[in-house]
Amino acid sequence: MYPDPKRVRNNRVMVRLDEYEYDVLAAIANYQGEELAPFLRQLALRQAAIVLGDNNSVTLPSIAA
Repeated sequence: MYPDPKRVRNNRVMVRLDEYEYDVLAAIANYQGEELAPFLRQLALRQAAIVLGDNNSVTLPSIAA
């Protein structure tokens, strides 16, 4: 069914945020017209690319400023 079954997103990670952190992230996602979970996924993958030194990664979606 899928070309690469490992690309199916079925791994979950729980992140606990305080009310202020949640409000900031939800506000940014709402401002950009995105859902919170995909927005946080983009942020996490972008930060992972930075940590790995791959700042020019083509596979990551851009986050509108």
